[in-house]
Amino acid sequence: MDSGVGGRGSGVRTSTALVVDRTPDTQPLTPSSRVRPQTMAGLAWWRFTRHRMAVAGLLVVAVLGAASTLASWVSPYDPDKPDLQLQLRAPSPVHLLGTDDLGRDLLTRILYGGRISLSIGVLAMTLAVLMGTAVGAAAGYYGGAIDNLLMRFTDLMLSIPALFLLILLILVLRSFPLPFLRGGVLAIVLAIALLSWMTVARLVRAAFLSLKEQVFVEAARALGVGNGRIIIRHILPNAASPIIVAATLRVASSIITESGLSFLGFGVQPPTPTWGNMLKNAQDQMITAPWTAIFPGLFIFVTVIAINYVGDGLRDALDPRHLR
Repeated sequence: MDSGVGGRGSGVRTSTALVVDRTPDTQPLTPSSRVRPQTMAGLAWWRFTRHRMAVAGLLVVAVLGAASTLASWVSPYDPDKPDLQLQLRAPSPVHLLGTDDLGRDLLTRILYGGRISLSIGVLAMTLAVLMGTAVGAAAGYYGGAIDNLLMRFTDLMLSIPALFLLILLILVLRSFPLPFLRGGVLAIVLAIALLSWMTVARLVRAAFLSLKEQVFVEAARALGVGNGRIIIRHILPNAASPIIVAATLRVASSIITESGLSFLGFGVQPPTPTWGNMLKNAQDQMITAPWTAIFPGLFIFVTVIAINYVGDGLRDALDPRHLR
């Protein structure tokens, strides 16, 4: 803004510089807006990492899985070789978790047992999810008589006492003249899977009932796309969120089921170690050597809690109300 200075006859005129405000128009980005990704997968992972207990659970599961897989490198002891001079030794720097009633290193047996318990959990989950997804997809997509038939069969399976049917099914599978079923592990996997697919089927059916009415499905039908391709390529990927969460929680449930069966004597038989049969073998030493029962039980508890936290984090991360 210009202004005159002095009298009329002075002829002197001064001006002041125009001050320009150079303050930026945009506000500084908040920490969350700087790191928040834009893709759906990136947003889901970003939301998962904000769930601290889920991240901690994932780390625990990863460490347990790696230690069990690499048990022969982690521990120098033989899990099946007895040493009667080291019976029921308390935890020490040499044997970190002590020894059992046959002098075997308890940490070594827990790591080798983790291979079996975790493998049974993952394999049983995989089969249960495959069967539940197939049943739920067929019921939800086709509807009508197929839906009624499949869902009534699902309700029938849910109404049967699971434990008794599970024990009976294991005994029947082991009676078959097939070597791979007599070993115990595969029979348990099949029995658990055959009795745990119903929840997954209900979740998938509910998702398909909603998704099959969407515009993109109608467009695929108008283009002449077959039902099988619509189910696999168009609807199933959009129903993946509840399937992933259910699969994660099914691993924990399968581990508990296997442990219970082994504790009752119907699971994997000794000398093959699992966390469940280690608890069973420790019943007589719970007073004199409590560590033989505490540590296997603690590993079951920590693993199941960690997997449940991972499932909880996945449920929040894959919630479609937040993936925007």
